[in-house]
Parts: sequence; structure tokens; C-alpha cells
Amino acid sequence: MRTALLDYDLPDDLIARRPPAERDGGRMLVVRRGGLEHRRVREWVELVPPGALVVLNDTRVLPARLLGRRAGGGGRVELLLLERLGAAGERERWRAIGHANRPLRPGAEIDAGELRVTVGSRGAGGSLEIELVAAGGVGAALERSGHVPLPPYLGRPDEPDDRVRYQTVYAAAAGSAAAPTAGLHLTEAALERLVARGVEIARVTLHVGLGTFRPVTVEELSEHVMHAERFEIGAEAAEAIRRARARGGPVVAAGTTVVRALESAADPAGGGVVLPGPGETRLLVQPGHRFAVIDALLTNLHQPRSTLLALVAAFGGLDAVRAAYREAVAARYRFLSYGDAMWFPERGS
Repeated sequence: MRTALLDYDLPDDLIARRPPAERDGGRMLVVRRGGLEHRRVREWVELVPPGALVVLNDTRVLPARLLGRRAGGGGRVELLLLERLGAAGERERWRAIGHANRPLRPGAEIDAGELRVTVGSRGAGGSLEIELVAAGGVGAALERSGHVPLPPYLGRPDEPDDRVRYQTVYAAAAGSAAAPTAGLHLTEAALERLVARGVEIARVTLHVGLGTFRPVTVEELSEHVMHAERFEIGAEAAEAIRRARARGGPVVAAGTTVVRALESAADPAGGGVVLPGPGETRLLVQPGHRFAVIDALLTNLHQPRSTLLALVAAFGGLDAVRAAYREAVAARYRFLSYGDAMWFPERGS
């Protein structure tokens, strides 16, 4: 499809720079085949039918942004950790990207709070292989010295509150460079209410990479080189999906990352179930995609010309989603990671 079909005018003042006062305090645009409905996020629980299965992404955002200086009082350096490659004692190897006033060459040393960083070889896309060393272990030092890797479009440094609010209440498996933002709306009380209503909850893990914010620059979306993300579907989650299919309950994805994980793990034999195990996905979901697993979707309002918006358009129908976004802008919804939500209780036509 033409990428221009995913374009829309997003006024800068509609980008949510900070989270709402309460996690579930935002607005929610409900997109049905019959039209649009304005609701509140805290009403979502009552809109999920009993017997449904809600699937969450339990990835945990790492404080992966490191601010430091070249050893010996040199210039400032900023590093963003992307993937842990290995560990031995108090040393860990990571893939990262870096910014500095002059190139970071192999052997360069950086002081970043409690962490000592040594630059190794360069990798694909300008990434670096680096070694981190910290007394008492890198993980603990990273929690104290690292910063929350907020999306660049927020245009501000991280604040203490972001350590809580840019993290889902069910985050468990550390590894993400960005939050699965639909889940930021959900509270522990909401999850308890879902279970009380007869809704089952399952968890999968997909570690969100920075590629999720990568702009689409090609005219034809199918020519976009999709980023890779690691995921894991546990046996319990796969069995929960099988049970939902058996009872006729819809499988609800809490976010686009859940969609990518489950659709990537769909059993080729069909039946709307998934195969358990680890995997890596480069799946680009765009209009025309035939959904094998997902029946309903909770999501945020995404950037223009993005692969996230393409996924939503594939699920809800391109024309319906374009109309919904026009309505969201006119009604002054809050957009992007800390913004309001959209609820698709069914696939579009």
C-alpha cells in the first residue's frame, strides 16, 4: 500500500508529553463497524465480554539510556542499550547506539555513573558492541545509573515519575527499549475486575526495540525494512489461547506488540492457535494481512506514516481507521505513548 495513506496532520499540542494523573484516567475512542463512540479508559473492562482472553506483553523497560563522559574528563557521551549479548561476573556485553561530539572508536572508555563502558567493534546500522563493568553487578548499577529511554518525540528528559509510569503494572521480563504503551492504561484493579467478570488473562513477552519508532521513508510500505524483535510464547499462554478458541471466546490483544508476537507465532495448520516457544519477528502487518489469532485490539493513537498505524489500519480497516483518526484530532485526543486509547472490539470489514 502507499505510505501516504497513513499520513495525517498531528498538531504538536496533541502529543501527550506526560501521563495522565491516573493510569486509567484517559479517553478511549471505540471503533465499531457501525461507527465511533467516545468513552473513558476505565470503562474498558466492562466492554470486554466474559469468556474472552486478554493477552498482555509482560516485557519490562530497562533504564537503558546512559549519560556519561569519556574517561579522563572528556566530552559528553550518550548511549542507548539495545540488546544484551552475554555476561560473565561483573562484566556484560551489549549492543548499543551512541552519540558523542566525536566518533566513538574501539577502545574508547566512558564513565557513566557507577558503570565503566569500553567501546568495542561496530555493527550493523551504526550500532556498537560495548562492555559494561560495575562493582556488584551491571544490572543493579544500571537500575541506579540508567535513565528511562523515553521516545524522542516527547522532547524532554526523563523524570523520576517516568520510572513508574513508563512501565506496565505487570512488567516482569526485563529487555525492552520502549514500553508496550497500550498496557500503560491498565491497573491492577482493572485486571482483577476482568477476572471477576469471567475474562481470562495470559502473558507473552516481546521486547520492544527502537525500530518501533523508526519512520517509514519509502513510498510503498511493503518496501520498508522491518526491525526485528525477540518474543517468547509460553506453554501456558498457548494453552490459554487454545481454550479460548474451544469456548468461542475472542482473543484480545492489549497492544500492537501482542499482535506481532501472536500473529508471528500462529500455527501454520490454522485453528487460530499459536505455537509456544521463543522467536524473532520482522512481521510487517499492513492492510491485506489475514489475522490468524487476534479478534479484538486495545491500542494507543500512533504516529503518522508508521508501521504501528499500518497494523491498526490492517485490523480496523483503512477507511475506518482514517476516519477515526480525523475524529480523534478534531476531538483533541492525546496522542502517542502517554496518550489516550482506542478500542477495536472486532475486526474491521
